[in-house]
Amino acid sequence: MDNPQKITITICGDGGCGKSSITLRLVRSQWTHEYDPTIEDSYSLTRTIDGQTYYLSLTDTAGQEEYRGMWASSNLRSDAFLLVYDITNPSSLDVLQEFNDLIDIEAETRIDAWENARDQKGRKKDKDPMGPVKPIKIVAGNKCDLQGSRQIPAQRGLEWARQRGCGFMETSARNTVNIEETFALIVRRVVEARRIAMGGTPAGTGLDGSGMTVTAPLSPLPGGPEKQLALEDGDGGSTRSRFRAALRKMTCWR
Repeated sequence: MDNPQKITITICGDGGCGKSSITLRLVRSQWTHEYDPTIEDSYSLTRTIDGQTYYLSLTDTAGQEEYRGMWASSNLRSDAFLLVYDITNPSSLDVLQEFNDLIDIEAETRIDAWENARDQKGRKKDKDPMGPVKPIKIVAGNKCDLQGSRQIPAQRGLEWARQRGCGFMETSARNTVNIEETFALIVRRVVEARRIAMGGTPAGTGLDGSGMTVTAPLSPLPGGPEKQLALEDGDGGSTRSRFRAALRKMTCWR
């Protein structure tokens, strides 16, 4: 890593799902109800997480279909991707599949490039100083303050994310629900992925078939099956305590 304290994050999703609102709430503590289609905006900010300062480079991308070709060519090298959908718009979750496919192709491209470089240098895999770092994916169900208009249950968003190896949160840019928490989750997952690529072991997370960490869906969930599923993904009492503390702060299901 040229700078292990810098993390690049691309925010993607359908038009009108709240990508810019989430970004501006994080960067400027602002929120607007007016929808102004974005082509692409970039922001830089710092956050201290777990005692370490990180420099976050955010790219807020276009959701409109006519701009997605440009998205694919310019944003796939990011460390992490925040895939945003609107809980009041079922089609906005379906749109994420296209972005997810592009990110997965990029992940395979990184592995192939690393393997080719290793082979060309004649080095053994276990001697490499750093393995390939797959991009982190977090799914955010936005506008969770609009409970009366909800069309996508939390369980559906959670399962969609799980099936694709993504973390999961529900957010509200309007009410500042889970904005800082979502980006803190992204940072922690990127840091962990880098550590594992350097030969470390995962801290309380599972591994997928490739040996890379699976991002656990950490989300404040209402009572019911999805809450139990989230608890079962944890690492014992400490995770349950953090879950309860987070749940008390949330407004989405009150």
